[in-house]
Amino acid sequence: MNLFLQVIFWLSLGSILSSYLLYPLLVRFFAFFKKEKEAIPIQDWPSIEVVFAAYNEESVIDTKIRSILACDYPSEKISISIGSDNSSDATNEILQAWQAKESRLKVKFFKERHGKSAIINQLTAKTQSEFLLLTDANIIFDKDLLKTLVSRLNSDEQAAACGAVIHYGALPQNGISKQENFYLSWENKLKAAESKLWSIVLGLEGGAYLIRAHKFPEIPPLFFMEDFYVSLRLMEQDHNVLWEPKAKVYEDVSVSPQEEYKRKVRIGIGNYQNLKYFKGLILKKFWPIGLAFFAHKILRWLTPFFLILLLFSSTQLTMYHWFYAIFSGLYMVFIGLGLFGILFAQNKGGGFLKYPGHFIYMNLALLEGFMTYIKGIKSNAWEPTARNQH
Repeated sequence: MNLFLQVIFWLSLGSILSSYLLYPLLVRFFAFFKKEKEAIPIQDWPSIEVVFAAYNEESVIDTKIRSILACDYPSEKISISIGSDNSSDATNEILQAWQAKESRLKVKFFKERHGKSAIINQLTAKTQSEFLLLTDANIIFDKDLLKTLVSRLNSDEQAAACGAVIHYGALPQNGISKQENFYLSWENKLKAAESKLWSIVLGLEGGAYLIRAHKFPEIPPLFFMEDFYVSLRLMEQDHNVLWEPKAKVYEDVSVSPQEEYKRKVRIGIGNYQNLKYFKGLILKKFWPIGLAFFAHKILRWLTPFFLILLLFSSTQLTMYHWFYAIFSGLYMVFIGLGLFGILFAQNKGGGFLKYPGHFIYMNLALLEGFMTYIKGIKSNAWEPTARNQH
């Protein structure tokens, strides 16, 4: 029993540290010594169709469309395709007004909720453009986004490239903005390193990614993380998926812990859906895709379970060795501080406690996502995260 508990303890602790610390540091270290390939100048810019689904986005939809049309790109090469998922606010009225004055914009108004993946499948099925730019309604484009992403894809083997999401405006002192920004920055650096080393991204940033239209896969029904599905499907077919840090888009920072929790639950559901589809990649294409998938993503998706096992095993092992007694005590302190950090997340207090709190909170969301997933998914219709959370 003692040996079994020790195996559980070290396996759980090692898995958490490997995914969040060891793997990112090693990948970034080796990527530092590899030179990035230069983008090839383009004379004849290809056609791009910007595609996204919207549900009750009246607060951002007008700004979104303006940012697309303001891009430094040949106007005759841009088209926009939007699916309104039975919006009940003023989204449809705003889209109808745009449709009346902008010939490059097409809108499909759905009379009942379909969910994002079903809408994206319909909008992309009949595209005549060479490239598709998948995005979200609240993501605001930098004027150089399209040219920067197109320039990154130098050959047909390079199937897709994504940009970096940047939080605009000053980070509020309250809420979870600083914690989210810290995690996003850490994750972006890891994705950039994976792209530089192996020409893969785990996974494409759903806020803005460019893909060759003929390589865009049909997304399975009731899917939540369609951007990650697209990433792994392309890599499964030996296509390059790239990260382009110079391609920038902007997003309002997330402040509300409750809103971010709901978003992380949806992400969790999509994570386990993708694990079901692509678990075979771990052995089938172990180097480098399978290794990166396992170390970067799967271990993180299993972290809620490792945290539970770590708590159980460390407390049971306290009677066998002083190390486990100390660890168990520190772990209890970490959990306690994290719980206080969750309580402090709504105000300007808490300081560093917000970070362990955020870690625990997001793993609870991931655990709820797993419980929802195993019960069976009946719909992937979504409620957008509250905009302008200040």
